[in-house]
Parts: sequence; C-alpha cells; structure tokens
Amino acid sequence: MIATGSPVVPTKAIAGLASVIVVTANSGPLTRKCIDRVLASTDPFEIIIVDNASTDGIIESLQRAHADDPRVRIERNSVNLGFGAACNRGARLASGDALLFLNPDCLPDSDTLFRLRSVATDHPRAGLLGVTVEDAQGQVDRASCRREPTLWRAICSMTGLSRFEARFSSLAGVDMQVGAHEQDACRVDAVSGACMFVDRRVFAAISGFDEGYFLHCEDLDLCRRVRDAGHEVLFVASIRLRHEQGSSSHRRSIFVARHKHRGMWRYFRKFDPAARNPLLRGIVWCGIWGHFMLMLPVYALRQQRSRGR
Repeated sequence: MIATGSPVVPTKAIAGLASVIVVTANSGPLTRKCIDRVLASTDPFEIIIVDNASTDGIIESLQRAHADDPRVRIERNSVNLGFGAACNRGARLASGDALLFLNPDCLPDSDTLFRLRSVATDHPRAGLLGVTVEDAQGQVDRASCRREPTLWRAICSMTGLSRFEARFSSLAGVDMQVGAHEQDACRVDAVSGACMFVDRRVFAAISGFDEGYFLHCEDLDLCRRVRDAGHEVLFVASIRLRHEQGSSSHRRSIFVARHKHRGMWRYFRKFDPAARNPLLRGIVWCGIWGHFMLMLPVYALRQQRSRGR
C-alpha cells in the first residue's frame, strides 16, 4: 500500500468564494503577472500563495505590493515541500467552497473563475474541472485532457500507434484530441494540473494531493482519486487559459525530469493493474529510468542554455 498525505481540510467554507492557490518555487517575474490577472477577476476570490523556499526575490516584491490587500495571503516554507504538499498547505488555509490550483505562469481571464463556477453549478456531480491550456503562441497543450495513463496507452503514445486510433480504438493513447468547437463540458479521465477547479468537499474527502509525489503526476493522481470517489472530472474546452511556460523549470531541467520520472513510476505502481505482474513491473522500471538516462544529455543542455541567458 502506498500511503497518501492526509491533510486536514475543513469542509465548512464560505459559499461562493473561490480560493486561488498558487505554488511558487523560484517561479520568476511571471508570478506577478499571474497574481495581477487573478486580482482582476469578476467573481469573489482570495489568493493564497504558498512559496517553496524561493530565493529570486519575487515573493518579497509581492509581499510589499500586496501588504494591505486582505485578498492576498502569502505563506513561506523554509524548504521546498514539493507541489502537492504545498497545495495541501494552501488548501488548509483556504476559506472558499471551491479551490482553484493555478500555476504561477498561467494567465486567467477576468471571467475565468465565474465561468468555472457556472459550469460546476450546472454539473452537480462534478468534483474537478479543467480547461483548454494554451502556450504563448496559442498552441493547445496536449495535457489539457487525457485518458487514464495505462501501460498500453503509454506504449501507443510513445510508439506513435495512437495516430491510428480513429480507425482502431484499441490504439488510443494517453492524450485526447481537444475539439476545436466543443462548448459543453465533457467527462474525461484527467485534465492539466496547470489549472484545476476543485470542489472543496471533494478535496477534503479524498485527503487532497498525495504528498508522495514531489513534482509531476500528482495531478493525474488527484483526478483518478476524484473519479474513484464517484465524482466527475470535466474538461471545459470553451474556457481557454494562457500558460506562459516559465523558465524556472528549464533552469532545473534535470531536477524536474528526475521527479517527473519518479512520479510516473509511483503512479504506475498505485493504479496500473500491470504493476501486479513482477516481470512487467521490472520492465516498466527499466523503461522509465532508462528513458531518463537516455535523455540526460538533453536535459543538461537545456539547463545550461537556460542559465546562460
């Protein structure tokens, strides 16, 4: 059994208030832009910034800029707790009946919160909502909506077999095609962790994020446990969010990649039936960490180039 974190998240909350939780870790100047965009929201909100031991000076500047704004609260950790653990800490401090976990390099529109709450109200079985995430050039992030990342689906995605899923549904990969004209919310297995709107009661019932993940795959895990608890994960294609993809991850490419691969291994062990087979479990372990070692020179080069800018 792989234990999850067990944060105490009170279910009693202020109705109609959204608690926007932003986790930072040397996230750079885009954080200020993100917070400014949230502050322009038309729906009632509070912002809880949970900082994982940043040293880039951005948190200090935010403290000065918003010292007199009761809507903004900043909590600082003396060490990097990881993404999920920091989100859980933010949730424990939250007052709203809905939690919006937002990456610090995401730029929501002024009506994003209003539209998310409207969809949630129209779908009472929804426990978690995601949106269409786009990069600065308007390209849709493939992780905006995903299927359960089983071993077979991962193989189909990695080998390119998923290109034939329109003809052979058994070859479907992890990523789903985002409908260009889809307006209504649709049920999916998982959405992007860059922006997740979660019912507070549901979050409390499943004990929040699994803190066994440090960085990456904790969003997949949360979506899975929301579904396992009997709630719907909805993808709202008509709500679009700009994700600037901040440079902090590129400056720590090896660190980020290592934890991403570690998260993939943890998720596989927790949820994939194939993990019960010792032979398959060994093959997957070799595949995950073999891929990491193979890509290590690429991560190192990316890291060097980013730091040289």
